[in-house]
Amino acid sequence: MLLDENYKEIRDLAAKFSDNEVAPLAQEIDLNSLIPKAIIDKLYANGFMGVFVPEQYGGAGMDYLDYSIVVEELSRNCASTGVLVSAHNSLCIWPILNFGTEEQKKKFLPDLASGGKIGCFCLSEPNAGSDAGSLTTFAEDCGDHYEISGVKNFITNGKEAEIAVVFAKTSKTDNYKGISAFIVETKTEGWSILKLEDKLGIKGSSTAQIALDKVKVPKENLLGDYEKGFRVAMATLDGGRIGIAAQALGIARGAFEYALNYSKERVQFGKPISHLQAVQFMLADMSTKIAASKLLIYDSSIRKNKSENYSLQAAQAKLFAAEAAMWITTKAIQVCGGNGYTKEYPVERYFRDAKITEIYEGTSEVQRLVIASSELKK
Repeated sequence: MLLDENYKEIRDLAAKFSDNEVAPLAQEIDLNSLIPKAIIDKLYANGFMGVFVPEQYGGAGMDYLDYSIVVEELSRNCASTGVLVSAHNSLCIWPILNFGTEEQKKKFLPDLASGGKIGCFCLSEPNAGSDAGSLTTFAEDCGDHYEISGVKNFITNGKEAEIAVVFAKTSKTDNYKGISAFIVETKTEGWSILKLEDKLGIKGSSTAQIALDKVKVPKENLLGDYEKGFRVAMATLDGGRIGIAAQALGIARGAFEYALNYSKERVQFGKPISHLQAVQFMLADMSTKIAASKLLIYDSSIRKNKSENYSLQAAQAKLFAAEAAMWITTKAIQVCGGNGYTKEYPVERYFRDAKITEIYEGTSEVQRLVIASSELKK
């Protein structure tokens, strides 16, 4: 798929930023489990933290394909940086932009898009992962405000976030029908971090378990309609899946490009290993899976831009791109041999980073259920 000039400009900008600012720090980010504030400040300065937010709310005024391209290019060098931007934009900003009142948009979006406040999305709980309808966090109606209590699990950007989209039951139901969504400022009394996860990959991205103990939320911070929060969550995750697919694509590209260059330089039996058919076949399959992933992601992004139904295409993009990334990073290590298994070479980091794309924002198994359900309804 050929991009028009506007999309080429954002690709060039994001690629240059990724190569010049992110790549030199990628190993350090992984080792220290921290994205430096200087990088985050530059992400805001370049408009990456509010890609599709209209300019009237302090954003860059671009669209969802621009966003996918940005996440892809950042993830090509550092998946942790990619998911910081992805989760912030698609999981916190998007539901406020699409379900929020005008007052909510004016209050929260400028801070998120250009004001330095990071956002997160609080749906999962220790006993409510893929089964989101079984969450137990409860929001008690206290007249002019709600008091939210519960525990949220595996929250991306949970350490840094100042604004959160939180899902809680407002009725004592045993299914999704009693769920409402809220915008919560994390500096509110009662919000605390129980622990930070020590993860296999995307180590620079914080993943927190959050406790809410009677956190007071004004009534005007109800996001969307009362007890229609499950709809907000599912619509948000549809878009979020495109972002994770773009992250997976970036990881795959980074691993492939490194393996390709390595194969040209590594000499065995008197010639570069790129001359070996076994290596060529791996490279050919890697290249093809990347091309297919890109088309699926771009297609779902364009459908979202046009306000078309894209749930099926987003699930297909995430499923294929995530599994492709896992396969490609495995083969990248194989191309690099013993060197690829050491931390001196970046392909082992790409391998560790790729695995999570098959899990969060809907496992590969959940994507297959979504895809099958959509096809069976036709």
